[in-house]
Amino acid sequence: MLNKLLFKQIDNSALIVFRVFFGLLCFLESIGAIFTGWVHRAFIAPKFTFTFIGFEWLQPLPGNGMYLYYVIMGVFGLFIMLGYKYRFSVISFTIMWFITYIMQKSSYNNHYYFLILLSSIMVFLPANKYASLDVKYNPEIKKYSMPNWCRLVLIAQVFILYTFGAIAKLYTDWLDFTFAEVLLKRKANYPIIGKLLQHDYTHYFVTYGGILFDGLIIPLLLYKPTRKIAFYGAIFFHLFNSTVFQVGIFPYLSLAFVLFFFEAKTIRNIFLKKKPLYLETEIIIPNYKRLLIVVLSVYFVIQIALPLRHHFIKDNVLWTEEGHRMSWRMMLRSKSGYAKYKIVNQKTGITTKVKLSNYLSSKQIRLVSTKPDAIWQFSQHLKREYAKKEENISVFVSCKISVNGRPFKELVNPNIDIANVSWSVFKHNDWLLPSDDYLEAIK
Repeated sequence: MLNKLLFKQIDNSALIVFRVFFGLLCFLESIGAIFTGWVHRAFIAPKFTFTFIGFEWLQPLPGNGMYLYYVIMGVFGLFIMLGYKYRFSVISFTIMWFITYIMQKSSYNNHYYFLILLSSIMVFLPANKYASLDVKYNPEIKKYSMPNWCRLVLIAQVFILYTFGAIAKLYTDWLDFTFAEVLLKRKANYPIIGKLLQHDYTHYFVTYGGILFDGLIIPLLLYKPTRKIAFYGAIFFHLFNSTVFQVGIFPYLSLAFVLFFFEAKTIRNIFLKKKPLYLETEIIIPNYKRLLIVVLSVYFVIQIALPLRHHFIKDNVLWTEEGHRMSWRMMLRSKSGYAKYKIVNQKTGITTKVKLSNYLSSKQIRLVSTKPDAIWQFSQHLKREYAKKEENISVFVSCKISVNGRPFKELVNPNIDIANVSWSVFKHNDWLLPSDDYLEAIK
């Protein structure tokens, strides 16, 4: 049964077409980041870069080097689309994208993380076996089929994303429209649709439509009688997200996944009319069967564990942010805050107040005013800067935040020297003050 499920040969039309869309979107994401000014805002303009903790040694290229970096990534995206030196191109893109992901987190986005996972999976898929330059230069590699696990892995990954996205929305501030109102109020100045987005029924649609779509879209696509309806719903939902929330390539990448739910004949007739349709039901068990099963099992256990880890960390993830990243907690809360940093020379007793704008961009200031890991990281940076001239440096932070429009409440213990405490990755950081009853209603 397992052999048939994983190693039955199926038509590879969906994967071939998906490769083209995937490569094109990788190209657009890379080049678009340059022309929209994102590369400049994220890597060039800031004096200090917030990497993922532990990767402080990984810094942006000097001068205009990051522009060239993104151009090269875009070229690899085109190569993926064309199926040119496919394996090398997709590995190169994956490595480069991963580096940019961990190099800065001021603009953290679950979709950036998803692109790492997807491009990593694409490394191992035979996506260049048809309609590619690789086949043109080496016709011997041409194939019309692929093992079924190639399709299942992609579907499982998207199912995890959507399912945890739906589960994360099951909290009070989402269900009673509090967050939808806060979120859409920022869009009031949009031409034509701005006023429409402020209506109660739009808040209702965003709230419960989001839960139902995330929770049901994969089952509805898998079930043939509801497939077309689900497909049209996906088009509307993702175009709505793209227009209103401007979330880059993710809506279009999500739509490309629909290819794996339709019959191969349909995909072939639309995109690959000259391609022979693979109709056999052959089961080919490879030598790497055991290794594949072990690797996939470990991979998906990790993918399920990561979104659950915050349940094993003290306090509410909405408050502490511990366990938030890589958990498909997408557009779930609105946080604002303000923070005051002071540097104390314990030897002389001299206290210096920090003017954040001397070190950080406006976006980074918001980061160090709401996110505990950024608060800790910036405190370490201040200590290093002042330690060049002075000794026995301490950094104290007074920070108050508001979650979903609630009153401001102290987040950080102002009496603890943040520069001289360690950061705990897998457990609660005790220098964060408890949320107490502040978030009790939305647990």
